[in-house]
Amino acid sequence: MQFVAVFVISFLLGSVPWGLVISKVFYKKDLREVGSGNIGTTNAIRAMGKVGGYAVFVLDFGKGLLSGFIGMWIAQAAGFDQALVGISTSVAFFGCVYGHIFSPWLKFKGGKGIAVAIGCLFVTFGPIPAIIELAIFAVLVVTTKYVSVGSMAAALACPLLSLWVFWGNWIAVLFCSITGLTVFWAHRGNLARLREGTENRIGSKKKQEN
Repeated sequence: MQFVAVFVISFLLGSVPWGLVISKVFYKKDLREVGSGNIGTTNAIRAMGKVGGYAVFVLDFGKGLLSGFIGMWIAQAAGFDQALVGISTSVAFFGCVYGHIFSPWLKFKGGKGIAVAIGCLFVTFGPIPAIIELAIFAVLVVTTKYVSVGSMAAALACPLLSLWVFWGNWIAVLFCSITGLTVFWAHRGNLARLREGTENRIGSKKKQEN
């Protein structure tokens, strides 16, 4: 029951569409009708500028971080051992990212999960593996000028890092791997545009979503 509670709470936290909330409340526009229509950080920056876009990132990162802590707190309050705490925080990671990508408030559509995922991983994986994830993302964005390349690489690194963090705890590895691969799947449109040579680089004229 504790794991069910963790999933439900983290899914609901993840489902809050901060990009849409900020665009409507502070910018009097519907982010879904601007640019690519995606509610994530990249489109938010393009549609609302750096202040609005970074606010979306902080809030999405924050709901991921909070979900991870909730997963940890519930497990610790239940007296779980370290392995079960790992499963609980992995369920929180899974729930929050799925809530963000498949938000019930947006007809099960949403963002692509990078900010939320990295926020939650600071608890689920711990600071060092999460910083590695963030570094993979940042280095590839800087070197390729494609946000999507960094995002997909970080998503694919998640199953590998979960083996390092949770070796022997295969349930935790499974939840983390499914979540990382789902984030990669959410970028399938970006992958297609990369293959076609139509994906946006940072600083290029706005054409489509990263």
